[in-house]
Amino acid sequence: MKIIGIDPGTGRLGFGVIEVSKGNKVRFITGGVITTPAHTSLPIRLEDIYNSLHEIIEETHPDAMSIEKLFFAQNVTTAMSVSHARGVAMLVGQQCHLEIAEYTPLQIKQTLTGYGRADKKQMQEMVRLHLNMKEIPKPDDAADALAAAITYSLMSRV
Repeated sequence: MKIIGIDPGTGRLGFGVIEVSKGNKVRFITGGVITTPAHTSLPIRLEDIYNSLHEIIEETHPDAMSIEKLFFAQNVTTAMSVSHARGVAMLVGQQCHLEIAEYTPLQIKQTLTGYGRADKKQMQEMVRLHLNMKEIPKPDDAADALAAAITYSLMSRV
């Protein structure tokens, strides 16, 4: 089973695709970020995210999407634009007939590290270990997306 993880964002949307085989062996397929220019209108940025994510899904053929739920931060404007990007990602997943699961940052941290307040470095190291990688995946947004995908594999017992 292939799983695409999504770390939503308007300027940078992280994605990571993994494959889980028998015996819960997890293999890294691809990961990265979809970036949109900062001074572009929101509708154009969302269209870029839609088109890019659709292309990634067509190339990698995942069966499921795991996306991080938003938590309300101090900056409401940022949270609103991130929620737009999150909605677009979920729409693409739905249109591509993917099973979609949502996890809070706390659930992702707890699942990967056993500790809900794990810091970024701890999370990145656990992603590296789960995927048997030599180095921590970069950039951070891609590592966060891979963490979401790994969480799906562990929570759903693929």
